[in-house]
Amino acid sequence: MSEPPKERYVPNALKFAFGGLAGMAATCVVQPLDLIKTRMQLGGGNASSFAVAGEIIAKEGFFSLYTGLSAGLLRQATYTTTRLGVYNWLFDSYKQTYGDNPGFGMKAILGVAAGSVGAFVGTPAEVALIRMTADGRLPKEQRRNYKNVVDAILRIIKEEGVLKLWRGATPTVARAMVVNAAQLGTYSQAREWFVGVVPDGIQLHFCASMVSGLVTTIASMPVDIIKTRIQNAAKGQSQLSVVTSLLRNEGVFSLWKGFLPYYTRLGPHTVLTFIFLEQLNTIYFKLT
Repeated sequence: MSEPPKERYVPNALKFAFGGLAGMAATCVVQPLDLIKTRMQLGGGNASSFAVAGEIIAKEGFFSLYTGLSAGLLRQATYTTTRLGVYNWLFDSYKQTYGDNPGFGMKAILGVAAGSVGAFVGTPAEVALIRMTADGRLPKEQRRNYKNVVDAILRIIKEEGVLKLWRGATPTVARAMVVNAAQLGTYSQAREWFVGVVPDGIQLHFCASMVSGLVTTIASMPVDIIKTRIQNAAKGQSQLSVVTSLLRNEGVFSLWKGFLPYYTRLGPHTVLTFIFLEQLNTIYFKLT
């Protein structure tokens, strides 16, 4: 009797590379939504996402919607490369050790571990991204006018010190732990739920990703807004004062401000990232 075929795994180095490439490709599509989300989180008004988008285009031009794209790509090259690479490595290691897929609780734990490592690595690009996407809402005399992500990082180091690249690292890591516990754990679990119900391939990846994106949005928005406000705060303003000012002046529900652009950005980004990732894995297995 012949032995069943041995399960194949993507090499560890390619897990990281595929994760980064998938995230960068998705970012090229959703960068305008990320910019709108950031502007809404930083603004004190109640303007809709469509009103914010219209104002940006009217005042800064259509292509300003892609402001900060270089920082967004660097963030994916650092954060997403690390988090997806670490998660897939831990997932496969667990499966090889115990002979079965991890349960939902363990998937969430793996997501927390992967997200925290990825967030710390990606915080400098995150700080640059927040500042670049927020710059257009400031008066001209207060704008930082970073040319690109490299210019942003070098100027932050020169003007504020290298440690400022990790400003807001604590809420960034906290957000990443919540996001990845929800996103990666929920995606893996939803994918298992939909197997046999939805045809395998892009349809399966899409359904699992949309469930993952919704759960992640609800869970992660509060820490994301706090992180955004801290990273864009004026020099010398403490993190505690940023949070207390936000809650006192705008209320608890401001922690979910910009829900629609956040979800319309995170949902498609999650969908596209996992679709690109699954397709890269499929291509690898076909070619080897």
